[in-house]
Amino acid sequence: MKLQEIGPIVLVGAGKMGLALARGWVAGGLPANQLVLVDPKPLEPTADFARDHGIRLVTSPLGVLTHVMVLAVKPQVMKQVLAEIQPAVGPHTLVLSIAAGISLKTLANGLLTERIVRAMPNTPAQVGKGITGVVGLHIDEGDRDAINALLQAAGEVMWLDTESKLDAVTAVSGSGPAYVFYMVEALAVAGMRQGLEPGQAMQLARQTVVGAAALMEADPQPVSVLRENVTSPKGTTAAALQVLMAPGGLESLMDRVVLAARLRSEELGRE
Repeated sequence: MKLQEIGPIVLVGAGKMGLALARGWVAGGLPANQLVLVDPKPLEPTADFARDHGIRLVTSPLGVLTHVMVLAVKPQVMKQVLAEIQPAVGPHTLVLSIAAGISLKTLANGLLTERIVRAMPNTPAQVGKGITGVVGLHIDEGDRDAINALLQAAGEVMWLDTESKLDAVTAVSGSGPAYVFYMVEALAVAGMRQGLEPGQAMQLARQTVVGAAALMEADPQPVSVLRENVTSPKGTTAAALQVLMAPGGLESLMDRVVLAARLRSEELGRE
């Protein structure tokens, strides 16, 4: 299915992630007159995007023809938003939510429909390099095709067989870019402690991660093999990996990191 065949699309919440998706849709061929942005307090980038592309920017979806409604608001305000937009949702409306932790049941109760898909994209969607975990329990093949077209504009799509896995997706890939960015910060600080100037340390750390990511994307070998390819016996990398791979090292730390994020995702659904 092509993006041109899906509209009208109403995007409720045009913050960073919502706007990233909207940019991908327009770049992918969605006509401007088939997209409506809903945001009562739009930030400057949202207003600029709407103006530059001739896209409607409104404060409420009520009265707007909607084939697909995308919910990109913060989890903490979702229940309030559901009550406000419910009259705009009918049997013809396919709903896509990208709010962390808000269950299909909560969405269905708030919107009085079960034709709902939950998804968890991540911020690399802004450059078309994202990955999105998706689950929908009461949709047909046409709905699935429409969701694929919408989300593939931002990167890869992974369909899940159970909703419970979405909290783990949130913890791994949804929050994951922040882990990588912090690793770059930490690597740069470590470099400074070994005598590098701050700018030098950050340039080295940043480009190392950018290059490693590009290599990983270009080379289909398992990442363990890519790691081994960098590691000479008894060399400098091997010495560093002894620290990272020791008991209580990086694997143990990432276990705690992902668990903390998953538990918080579950909490958001109960708040």
